[in-house]
Amino acid sequence: MTLALLHTSPVHIPVFDALRDADHPGLGLRHVVREDLLARAGADGVDAVAADVGAALAEAAAGADAVLCTCSTLGGVAESGGAAGVPVLRVDRPMAAAAVRAGATVAVVATVASTLGPTAALVAEEAARAGHPGDRFELRTVLVDGAWERFVAGDREGQLRLVADAVERVAPSVDAVVLAQASMADAADRVSAVVRVPVLASPRTGLAAAARLCDRDRPRS
Repeated sequence: MTLALLHTSPVHIPVFDALRDADHPGLGLRHVVREDLLARAGADGVDAVAADVGAALAEAAAGADAVLCTCSTLGGVAESGGAAGVPVLRVDRPMAAAAVRAGATVAVVATVASTLGPTAALVAEEAARAGHPGDRFELRTVLVDGAWERFVAGDREGQLRLVADAVERVAPSVDAVVLAQASMADAADRVSAVVRVPVLASPRTGLAAAARLCDRDRPRS
């Protein structure tokens, strides 16, 4: 089985390699990194890069059983565009489904403004799919000021500290917290001892779902 991953930062490669080694040792991973797509989406909007996302997915899909898009900003356009008959999954969809199972009030925490809209829309979509009445489901969004700048500058500790602080502030008033970007995942461990609600990150659940897609679509002898 081979899973291709479309990233917008190389920092995700060791994260997903480690998760593969721990949870899916028989799964082959092929990483494609396109940092330019996220930069352009942030400047010009996601629709402006839709065609290039499609081309990147087609490149990634060659010889793969499925493609996992690990960028939350591009996830929606990646899913809708597809990749020449190969299943495409956005990494945060399984996380969003888990969040709405936890309750009717969900907070989406992000470090990039362009991620809030797509992730909030995904959570709302999963809430509707789960049967949450629209007038009873509440979605909150939190943008962590300064965290992305620290991440880009290589200050991982500073980024995670700001994210963890934001999670601790919002958690008491919601049923679940969604960490909108894969780069935020380690913040969930930092708050596990002090936060009483699920704090959900996308890498592990997203990789598990993509691995199931690879296995499902493999030819059977």
